[in-house]
Amino acid sequence: MTGCPYPERVLPTDGTPLAPSPALALWRDEAPATPLRYPDGPDGLIVTRHALARDVLADPRFTVAVHRFPGPQEGTELDDLDEAGRAALAASNLLALDGEQHLRMRRAILSQFSMRAVRAREEAVAGIVASQLADFLAREQPADLFADYATPISMRTHCLVLGVPDALTPRFGELFVTGTSTTQEKFDYIRDVLAAREGAPGDDVITHLLQGEWTRAEVEGILLVLMTSGRDSVAYLISTAMVALLTHPDQLAVLRDDPSTLPGAIEEFMRVGAMFVTLFPRTAREDVELHGVVIPAGTTVAVSPVAANHDERQYDDPDRFDVTRDAFGHLGFGHGPHGCVGQQLARLEIREAVGQLLAAAPGIRLVHAEQLSPLPFAHPVATYEAGAVEVDWR
Repeated sequence: MTGCPYPERVLPTDGTPLAPSPALALWRDEAPATPLRYPDGPDGLIVTRHALARDVLADPRFTVAVHRFPGPQEGTELDDLDEAGRAALAASNLLALDGEQHLRMRRAILSQFSMRAVRAREEAVAGIVASQLADFLAREQPADLFADYATPISMRTHCLVLGVPDALTPRFGELFVTGTSTTQEKFDYIRDVLAAREGAPGDDVITHLLQGEWTRAEVEGILLVLMTSGRDSVAYLISTAMVALLTHPDQLAVLRDDPSTLPGAIEEFMRVGAMFVTLFPRTAREDVELHGVVIPAGTTVAVSPVAANHDERQYDDPDRFDVTRDAFGHLGFGHGPHGCVGQQLARLEIREAVGQLLAAAPGIRLVHAEQLSPLPFAHPVATYEAGAVEVDWR
């Protein structure tokens, strides 16, 4: 593109959750998929159009097993991982498995995140939100909505659904939320949790796994993925939804006038505030042609939900935030075999967190949100951070 302000074709870092980088729109106008530089070797592609993005994510001719990231990569801490930990990662890392092996591991937990299972937890999640809301509103103002409201809600709900005993929940926060830890420390913790839950079964994911026909390595590997994933994205989404509403008073007024519109509005929150600039990359197992794009075997493809969710071919006036829009079909939860297994639970948490906060704090206003300016990506996969979201309600 002559005169393009992004000639180097690297993943742009000038976007924010509610204002994606203009580079994505430029590339989307050019073609469904365009070249992208990967720091560890040959160039690959980035998919920015909605239709191609959905098809790539659903196509079994792509594998997630080859982890090449378009952003800076962090070092892994596996050198000192014990043999059992390595076996667990090999057996059931849902983020690196394809086909029947992936489907088998996914089936191990699907029932615990079904619509029926989530409905059965509505009262418990509402109680967690109410408890955290009372604590939040008792704080000195301004208060950080992300750190003091959204993050504790997501952590407590995560532990409830997984089945982490109350006595071990603070340690979960230290290892998976607020602190830094090695993979070995996380596996050590998982083994402590399993030992505690074996003697006190409940209605939770861990008990379900322990009572199923799964090897210990498979159970540990699945739990590492579940404990590492999902919780942070829910906290991000609660915070980003509130930033979107508080910077669009007309849309906030719609929800206040008719709270019944909130469930549908969640889809719009997901569309305009998607966390993933790119998902875990896919690599073509064979030559693939989709939507006129030829993808040679071995090519790494990064699908961008942020770009696809702003595709004017899919949504009218896609840069406009509209809580009454029919935003279903967005890629905020991914799509296909690796789509987010916990998306129904996430919807429940967002609904309760946003709905209860708006009802209890009618005067809430945004003081400052770090995410309104570009922040470093939170992960090599390229995810936006929520940052501090300071609000008051006087």
